[in-house]
Amino acid sequence: MSKAPRRLRFGLTVVALELAVVVLGPLWLPDPNAIVDPRGAGLLPPLSKVLVVSLRDGTSLAGSEIVRKPEGLLLRRGSSWEKVPEKLVVSVKPRWYLLGSDALGRDVAARLVKAGQISLSVGVLSLALAVTLGTLVGMAAGLGPRFLDRVLMAFVDAALALPLLFVLLAAGAFLRPSLGTVVLMLGFFSWMGVARLVRGQALLCREQPWFLAAKGLGLKPLRLAFVHVFPHVLTPLTTDATLRLGDLILLEAALSFLGFGVPPPIPSWGSMAAEGFEVWRLAFWLPVFPGFAVALSVLAFATIADGLGELARGERLEGSPA
Repeated sequence: MSKAPRRLRFGLTVVALELAVVVLGPLWLPDPNAIVDPRGAGLLPPLSKVLVVSLRDGTSLAGSEIVRKPEGLLLRRGSSWEKVPEKLVVSVKPRWYLLGSDALGRDVAARLVKAGQISLSVGVLSLALAVTLGTLVGMAAGLGPRFLDRVLMAFVDAALALPLLFVLLAAGAFLRPSLGTVVLMLGFFSWMGVARLVRGQALLCREQPWFLAAKGLGLKPLRLAFVHVFPHVLTPLTTDATLRLGDLILLEAALSFLGFGVPPPIPSWGSMAAEGFEVWRLAFWLPVFPGFAVALSVLAFATIADGLGELARGERLEGSPA
C-alpha cells in the first residue's frame, strides 16, 4: 500500500486539530452569547484582561482597573471612572479575552469555536444530503434505461449552468432563515456534480465483463448497483466529497456573511466576519479570525482531497502490470 502523501497528512492534522478545538473548547470557554458590559469590555484586542464586577441585581460591569475607596469601588470603564457602591457588589473576577471581544463584549474565541461547530455541522449535513441524492440519481442515470439517462443528465446540465451562489441567495430570500433551511438549501442545490461523477463511474463499470456476468445471473438492479458497482465508485466519490465539503463550508460562510445563512444569535464564521467588517477600522482583528478559520478549513479539505487522489493514483499504478 502506498505511503500517505504529505499533503494528506497535513490536511488530516489540521482537521483533527479543528475538531479537537470545537469539541473541547466549550469546556473551558465562556458562553459565546454572554454580553459583558459593552462599554467596559467592548472591542477589546486579543490577549486583553478586564475585571468583571458582578452586581446583586444580576448584571455586571467591566473595567480595566479598580481602586477601592471607603465609599465603594472606582471602576475604570473605557476612558472614564465610575463609582460602584460596595454593598451592590457580589464579586470581582478577572477575565481574559484570548482573541479579544466584539462590540457587545462577547468573547471572540468562544464565538469562533461555537461558529466552528455550526459551520462544520452545516457542511457535513449538507454534504451527506448532496452525496445521497447525487449517488441515487447518478446510479439511475448510469445503469438505467438510455431515455432516463438523457432526461436526468439534461436536468443536471441545466442546473450546473446556473450560478450556485445566486441560486442560493434567491432561495434564501423566499425561505424562512434557520439552521435546517441552510442545510437543505446547500444539500439540494449541490448534488448535481455528485450525480455526474457517479454516472460516469457507473458507465465505466457497465462495460466491464464482471458487470455483464452479474447482470446475466439475473441480479436485482439495486443489488447490482450498490453491492457490485458502488465499491468501484467509492474511491473517486470520497475524493470529490472531501473537496466538496470545503466548498460547502465556504458557501455557508458566504450566505451568512450576506445575511441569508444561519440566523442570529447563532454564530457562524460568515456572520462573525460580517459583524467584524462593520467595525474593522476600530477592531481589524474581528473579521480576520473567522476569515482565517474559513480559509484554513477549505485549504485543509482541499489538501486531503488532493492527497486521497494521489494515493488512489499510486495504488492503481502499483496494481497495474509492468
